Amino acid sequence: MAGGTVTSADRLHTTELKFQYSFFGQQLRSNLPLPGTKTTNSCIDRCDIELYLGTSPRKTAGEIPCGPEALTYQSTDTNLAGVPVLRIWSVAGGQFVHLLYDDGAEFWLDRNRQRVWAAWPSAASLENIASYLLGPVLGLLLRLRGVICLHASAVAFGNHCVAFVGATGAGKSTTAAAFAREGHAVLSDDIVALAESVGAFKVMPGYPYLCLWPEAVKMLDQSPEALPPTVPDGEKRRLSLAEGEARFEQRPLPLAAIYFLGERRLDPAPYVETIRPRAALLSLVADTYANGILDRSLRAEEFAVLSRLVKTIPVRRVFAHSDSSRIADFCRVIRDDYSRLNRATRVRA
Repeated sequence: MAGGTVTSADRLHTTELKFQYSFFGQQLRSNLPLPGTKTTNSCIDRCDIELYLGTSPRKTAGEIPCGPEALTYQSTDTNLAGVPVLRIWSVAGGQFVHLLYDDGAEFWLDRNRQRVWAAWPSAASLENIASYLLGPVLGLLLRLRGVICLHASAVAFGNHCVAFVGATGAGKSTTAAAFAREGHAVLSDDIVALAESVGAFKVMPGYPYLCLWPEAVKMLDQSPEALPPTVPDGEKRRLSLAEGEARFEQRPLPLAAIYFLGERRLDPAPYVETIRPRAALLSLVADTYANGILDRSLRAEEFAVLSRLVKTIPVRRVFAHSDSSRIADFCRVIRDDYSRLNRATRVRA
């Protein structure tokens, strides 16, 4: 049988879903509070996703039928012992999806993608689990529910928003934090969930914080020691979007432009380049969330949606300067380019 067993985290077990959240356009209810987030104040009868933390479906959904689990995915990234960072199994003929991380954190998704269970070893914590849950696990769940998710951050430009797309380490969170420092509200970090309606696309708000490496925090003239770690003993820091100058945008906003974050360069950087629609489409397909896990039908649907997106949304590539202290110039170049795009759109209208 794949994976491990539920351990001391079961001491937290309760099935009462009394904590309510709204992430990426989904209403969630959880049996435990999620660190770094705030519950919703409004009374919403709808519940899209149920979170059972510190337990397994064996305890809340009845015994999972015995038998082998079918390995459907394992990451190419491995730890020092050569173990894949993530493995995924299909359980009981597809009744459940089972995710196992190399540190022992486990997640299960039910067939209808409406319930999520999480268990973890005693050496881990709820903060560790929340970092998985609000990142790759929820990203995968959204994709399996048919929501297109870009590996990106998004910030508000007035009543519209801009997405910054890039691979891990490209600077998505840093760019969002830099714009937050200049007064722009942040919609989302790492996952940009898209909602399509009548040929237009909106970005759904995520959660009210950014995860930043210490170098990025220093670049923004802040002390890493002044910010809490995202997980106990972790390097990354959590920048709250509910305190001080940094703001969280709680409204879904129309997507007005997409900027791919290129590699850092010397002068004349920072600058922006136009991307042809076909090249933009291929780049977006490569930078959607969980794209290595989806089946053919979901990938085909994703390709169709993104094909419509690049026909309506301007897509650019932007290069920051290799001198990280020039991040204000980087933001200015993006703002100026966005203003030109905005003027051109008004003229065509």
